[in-house]
Amino acid sequence: MKTSFLHIAFLALFTSISAFAQEDISTTERYTAHNKGKLFAHWGGNRSYYTTSDLHFEGEGYNFTVENAQSHDLPKGWNIDYIKPGKLTSSQTNWKIGYFFHDKFNVSIGVDHMKYVMTQNQTAMINGTINLPLAEVGSQFNGTYNNKPIDLTDGKFLKFEHTNGLNYVFTEVAYYTDISSIFGISNTDIFQLNLTQGVGMGLLIPRTDATVLQKPRHDEFHISGYGFSADAGLNFTFFKHFYMQTELKGGYINMTDVRTTYENDHAQHHFWYGETIVSFGGIFRL
Repeated sequence: MKTSFLHIAFLALFTSISAFAQEDISTTERYTAHNKGKLFAHWGGNRSYYTTSDLHFEGEGYNFTVENAQSHDLPKGWNIDYIKPGKLTSSQTNWKIGYFFHDKFNVSIGVDHMKYVMTQNQTAMINGTINLPLAEVGSQFNGTYNNKPIDLTDGKFLKFEHTNGLNYVFTEVAYYTDISSIFGISNTDIFQLNLTQGVGMGLLIPRTDATVLQKPRHDEFHISGYGFSADAGLNFTFFKHFYMQTELKGGYINMTDVRTTYENDHAQHHFWYGETIVSFGGIFRL
């Protein structure tokens, strides 16, 4: 009798615990159901693309514009330098850290470390004047230029790069949409697919490698202009906390004061740009 009572009591306790567990499982929301209060950060790499731009150079004894200059980026491909201390900026990299102030909206700050290289192997039209002292280096280019073509290949007239780099330091507001259900994904705590869309603005702080008329370059970091951007992408989140994010990003950059030499010389140009970005990161609730 005593044994039967213990069996009945144990069965009742087990049934109660099971019922409570079932109720708890059915009423507990998934971790990925809400984003508000979560902090995220990611690091990745990019390929970048630029429209042509008019490069204007001004200094003591010269004032000229290279019309419709072509340019390109400087990719390294998949490389250990993306994660190697001391080498992180040798590649074209992106980082971002942000906070969800709403389930669908977040605010972030980040840096797009792009590389911009004026294509050396090109012939461009030059407009303006160069009137350097005859004993000064670069005076062989003295003259008045009126849509005159110049072959830039040897780099003696001009070399112009933002290779360390074209640094776009920005703040952004983004909208996230969980589209997992469209693909039949039910347990988003294991895998979740989000659509991301953002707009941002920021400053350009390049370290410019410019050799103008063979003058010594001045390649220190310098606030040189501003930019605006917009992006859209897919966020693949695994096991609640880890993700890969792919983005298409584009915008406008206006660099009004690019440092070129140790004198008061400077350059300016503006252009549209695009990026393809792949990043890896994590997301955790504070």
